[in-house]
Amino acid sequence: MNVFALEGYANLVVLLVMLVIKGFAFINAVLYPAEAYPASSRGTKAAWTIGLGLGLVAQVLLLAPLNLINLAFTIAAFVYLADTRPALAEVTDRR
Repeated sequence: MNVFALEGYANLVVLLVMLVIKGFAFINAVLYPAEAYPASSRGTKAAWTIGLGLGLVAQVLLLAPLNLINLAFTIAAFVYLADTRPALAEVTDRR
């Protein structure tokens, strides 16, 4: 195994991890009701789902995990998962 093969495998792992994170964030954003977003003061459902969906599409189409567009959308997915998702969970009652 040479260095270039190892770099390719590391790149593939980063690509798949980012794809899973963005996919989970998008699906989770779709599952919450639209009324929960303004109630938690975290924007609108349309803005989050469009942004996260564009990030997911960009990840699939560009297939380069370390470019600026994918980095920006990955940060948006992390912001959703770390800040918006817990706020939505507090507002909604998931039983």
